[in-house]
This record gives sequence, structure tokens and C-alpha cells, in this order.
Amino acid sequence: MKKNMSSNDKLIRLGISIILIILYYKGVLVGTVGIISLIVALLLTLTSLIGFCPIYKLLGINTNKTGEK
Repeated sequence: MKKNMSSNDKLIRLGISIILIILYYKGVLVGTVGIISLIVALLLTLTSLIGFCPIYKLLGINTNKTGEK
């Protein structure tokens, strides 16, 4: 699995994940929407930690510019 996410992309994903989790625990996102937001937050966190996004792979996107001149 080759990394396809830049550090900026990872930070944005972690930020969105934190916001979704806070909104859930504050009671803004409740019920089914709340559960879906937690699942999305988990997926965003996991992809940012491993540096690989399967959707980017399918679409041919690579924001990781490491190693390129």
C-alpha cells in the first residue's frame, strides 16, 4: 500500500474527524446521523493515520508529493 495523502490532507481529515466527534458528544448530531458521523470520523482518522485513501486510489488522486522532483 503506497501512501497517497499529504500531511495537509491528513491534518484536514483529523480536524474534520475531531469536529464530528465533538458535535456528536455535544448532542448536535443525534440518532442515525450521529452514528453515521462517528463512522465517518473513524474512517477519516484511520485513513489519515495510515496515509492511504482507497477512494483516492480508485480516482487516481495522489496528494503525496514526497519523492517527486
